[in-house]
Amino acid sequence: MSYTNPDPDPDRTPGLEPGGGVPPGETPPAESSTPEAGPQEVHNPPKGWAKGPLALILALVVLVAIGFLAYAIVLML
Repeated sequence: MSYTNPDPDPDRTPGLEPGGGVPPGETPPAESSTPEAGPQEVHNPPKGWAKGPLALILALVVLVAIGFLAYAIVLML
């Protein structure tokens, strides 16, 4: 297996000026911002958590907290 250096020799790299600079025209034009990259999504706008799942999660958290509190009271007696 032979080893090849992944870094090109700057003296033989096309498109480089002396000193390592790149002349105008060798680089692609700048891109615009990424929000304009695709179509605007209007069929599924984000609305946050629905009330039902959020209420279910909160009720579960309250039940677990009550269970831990009851277990702590039982251990103290």
